Formats: sequence, C-alpha cells, structure tokens
Amino acid sequence: MSPSEVFRRATDALLAHDMAAFIALYADDAVMEFPFAPPGRPQRLNGRAEVEAYLDGYTDMVNIQRIHDVIVHETADPDVIVAEMAASGLIVAGGAPYTARYIAVLTIVGDRIRHYRDYWNPLMLQQVAA
Repeated sequence: MSPSEVFRRATDALLAHDMAAFIALYADDAVMEFPFAPPGRPQRLNGRAEVEAYLDGYTDMVNIQRIHDVIVHETADPDVIVAEMAASGLIVAGGAPYTARYIAVLTIVGDRIRHYRDYWNPLMLQQVAA
C-alpha cells in the first residue's frame, strides 16, 4: 500500500470506531508525537503498546462521524506524507458537536505507520472535558 492508502485505512478505521484496526496499522516500534501537547499530556509515545494505551477509551469520549477537508501532500521522501483534515462528530458526554482540525506528518514503511507527528490544537481538550 502507498502511504496515502495506509492513511485512508486509518481514517476509515476511526470512522468505523474500530480502534483495533487503527492500532494494527502502527509498527511495533512506532513513535507518535504531539508537539503542541499541553502540560500533563504526553508529547511522545514509543511503540504500538503506548499508542494503544493512549487511545484506550477514545471512542468513549468522542464519537467521530465524519472526516472531511482531507488533503494529502506527498513529499520528496516517498515514505512521508503530510495530511490535513478535520474530524467532526459529537462529544459523548452531553452530545455537544465536535470539530477538530489536524495536520499530521506520517512516515509509513512496509504498510505500517512508523512515525506520526500530530499537530492538533490542545484547546479542544477543554471542549471534550467540559
């Protein structure tokens, strides 16, 4: 699969609320980074097990119903893509609407996500926690 196809599978798994399929796309030694993580939140996860633990309960907090405004940029490195997207749905506690925009830099090797750097807005945590 191309990096864009792996990314599409990841978004399809999120829409299906199939976190096991989403996690399965990560390499055993994958790294996930959050450069804008606020204090008290991890900035780096090492390995698929840490990614899985971090995402445990995600669908209990946010019900993603649509991924839109997707633009995937290829780079000079065939293993690296930059993805822009928005995710919309509902905050499970209370049912308030939810929309978040993301820019992610992904390195995908051998059909697995090896590195995922997620540039998200940490202020949205206030929306989810409210």
